[in-house]
Amino acid sequence: MAECGCGRSPTGNCVGWHNLSEEQFLEKKAEYEAKQAAKKSDK
Repeated sequence: MAECGCGRSPTGNCVGWHNLSEEQFLEKKAEYEAKQAAKKSDK
């Protein structure tokens, strides 16, 4: 994966979020953060 230049990627690698509207970006970011929190609570 290529490095993210837009600053929207939560991982530092491009995940294609640069084309999303601000609303879509915030939804994706919330989904990602919820998934990461769930992973941490499973451990």
